[in-house]
Amino acid sequence: MARCAIGLGSNLGDSQTVLLSALDRLNAADTRVTARSHLYQTAPIGPAQPDFLNCCACLQTRLPPAQLLQRLLDIEAQFGRIRRERWGPRTLDIDLLLYESQVLETPALTLPHPRLHERAFVLVPLSEIAPNWQHPRLHQSVAALAERCDRSGVRRLPAVSYQLL
Repeated sequence: MARCAIGLGSNLGDSQTVLLSALDRLNAADTRVTARSHLYQTAPIGPAQPDFLNCCACLQTRLPPAQLLQRLLDIEAQFGRIRRERWGPRTLDIDLLLYESQVLETPALTLPHPRLHERAFVLVPLSEIAPNWQHPRLHQSVAALAERCDRSGVRRLPAVSYQLL
């Protein structure tokens, strides 16, 4: 089983329910959620739109990266994700951030996520559950990267009960 990290976000509809339900759908014979961060309210990047709810999760999977990415895209579609504009509002966004220590560049997938090290809305929740994970290109821990990012606009919400299956 490979260890992976994903980031989830939503700013349309009942975002809290969407995020937690999407995590439930990841639990299958070939993929398991092993850890989930708190939920964070974050300021959007891009056009004017509502704030996002974001979280990160660690997974164990038997799927190779391209198949895992397809699973994530399928789950987005199940929640009504329609790609209209870059950085626009969405019911669900799931990004594959890290897959073990793999470095990969294909037309469909770049690992690690190319903007992971710049995004507080990902680094802050990810540092909660995987602080020592080393960025495979930058050779710095997630915690170190999170310490250096601008955390303004990122606010941790009170704990939400979520049972890992």
